[in-house]
Amino acid sequence: MTQVAGGIFTSHVPGIGNAIARGLQQDPYWKPFFDGFNPVHEWLAREKPDVAVVFYNDHGLNFFLDKMPTFAIGAAAEYRHEDEGWGLAFQRPFAGHPELSWHIIEQVVASEFDPVTCQSMLVDHAVAVPYELCWPGTEEFPVKLVPIAINTVQHPLPSPKRCFDLGRAVGRALKSWKGGEKIVVFGTGGLSHQLEGKRAGFINKEYDHFCLDNIGPNPEALLRHDSLEIVELAGSQGVEILNWLAARGALTGDVVELASNYHVPISNTAAATVLFENREFLPA
Repeated sequence: MTQVAGGIFTSHVPGIGNAIARGLQQDPYWKPFFDGFNPVHEWLAREKPDVAVVFYNDHGLNFFLDKMPTFAIGAAAEYRHEDEGWGLAFQRPFAGHPELSWHIIEQVVASEFDPVTCQSMLVDHAVAVPYELCWPGTEEFPVKLVPIAINTVQHPLPSPKRCFDLGRAVGRALKSWKGGEKIVVFGTGGLSHQLEGKRAGFINKEYDHFCLDNIGPNPEALLRHDSLEIVELAGSQGVEILNWLAARGALTGDVVELASNYHVPISNTAAATVLFENREFLPA
């Protein structure tokens, strides 16, 4: 029986990758952030998931402003990391799970979504940095990857409800998968940050805490704002919270928060890590 064991929600700031490469995990600037992954490592060592379904946004590696799908799902046997200019050089390959990818694709299309299907796909820091954070120092990543990219760059953006509903459709697909694997869901990006213009450096702690307080027990609370309102509240890149909403939608059981860490700033970003366990509903 396939089991969605839980969810890991984390920032994917490229600077984290550079800190890993330079061995700065115990540096006073970085330590509060990296320490937030101790419970994640313990949980992963205990649960040993087989597959990671990762909701993230592509940063121009596969799609640029001239062609930007709202949703794209990878269906490749293997993925590799490419650097978009941050100086990151992650060498470990990412094994794919094309059979599960196509099952998800078929199920979400049946749910009236129309993703671009990618039988070859590169992954950038939005996938690679969370992987490096979760499985440091291993020779190979112990999970197969199903990447699901959401447009958080080129307007018009999908609505928060649309992303949450996509996650629900993926959650139903995972529940109906007969492969028997244990699955972990990722939502990467955020929290509040803006990298350009007059509001460069913008961080909104109040909105970040609103998201952290509600994403687990009451994710519908985050649907009260549309995507443009989230840009105002969280910054133009803070709208990556859409990836978190989709990932939260894929957790369809009794969601229990096991750990949460919020650290400001990492680069120009309010960084956060949240670990959820996805327990089966028990009959009343």
